[in-house]
Amino acid sequence: MAADREGKVADCDKALRSLVDLLARVPSEVRSRYVLDRTVSCRVLDLGMTWSARLGDEGLVDLHCEDTSDDAAKAQVRVSVASDDLLALVDGRQSIPSALATGKVRVQASPLDMLRLTSLI
Repeated sequence: MAADREGKVADCDKALRSLVDLLARVPSEVRSRYVLDRTVSCRVLDLGMTWSARLGDEGLVDLHCEDTSDDAAKAQVRVSVASDDLLALVDGRQSIPSALATGKVRVQASPLDMLRLTSLI
């Protein structure tokens, strides 16, 4: 069971790092129109792990993972998702609007941040 959890943690880490790479490929002038400098966290509920980073003009930087929810409480944009749903979103098997509508993904952010982020996706 522990090996399965470790495998899922590794898969989620790889998926989130691929998002970092994808966002880095978005032209900086596009990112600067839609992204404010914010701290973000992604809490993977079934694993009890939180990945945190800073989102800004240069993309997502300083991505790190912790076995705690403390960073999630401090982040300005907080995402909560199960590991399987995170992997489906990153793989393109699940759409973000559908996941939000069905409650598979929860986002806590200011209304301004939500508008800007939805414009970027």
